[in-house]
Amino acid sequence: MFGENRVQEAAGKWPEWQDRFGKVELHLLGPLQTNKARQAMALFDVIHSLDRPKLAQTIARLAQEAGACPQLFVQVNTGMEPQKAGILPADTDRFIADCRALDLPVIGLMCIPPVDEEPGSHFSHLAQIAQRNDLTQLSMGMSDDFETAIAYGATHVRVGSAIFGARR
Repeated sequence: MFGENRVQEAAGKWPEWQDRFGKVELHLLGPLQTNKARQAMALFDVIHSLDRPKLAQTIARLAQEAGACPQLFVQVNTGMEPQKAGILPADTDRFIADCRALDLPVIGLMCIPPVDEEPGSHFSHLAQIAQRNDLTQLSMGMSDDFETAIAYGATHVRVGSAIFGARR
């Protein structure tokens, strides 16, 4: 599986790549604007950044039209940082229930802990929320903290900069 942070970057390279080499599972890791949801749903097999009710409603409507929907991770703002996207931990159970009522295929949770805090408590908190909502997939951990994330049950880690170097 491969991941991309931006819909436009994925659209510019993956269709041609897949035509040439074959289908790969493609994950959207970065934020998703509602106006790019249709394009994202056509490109990606999994979206890790379902982070607000309006986006959930848009994806549900588009899924009804298309008859298909990528698998979804709900992004949880475990650090309750105002500058970050994501559902607040206290609102996550209700949001998951609302997504399920829209027939959205929510398979897991995603978080990005605050950079100035120890990530283990955030990973543990995310795992607890997932467990009580019967979700088995956890997208957490990046190049600097993926080992800790794995220790707390991560099923998906984002290690692009460890492999490819820092983004220019």
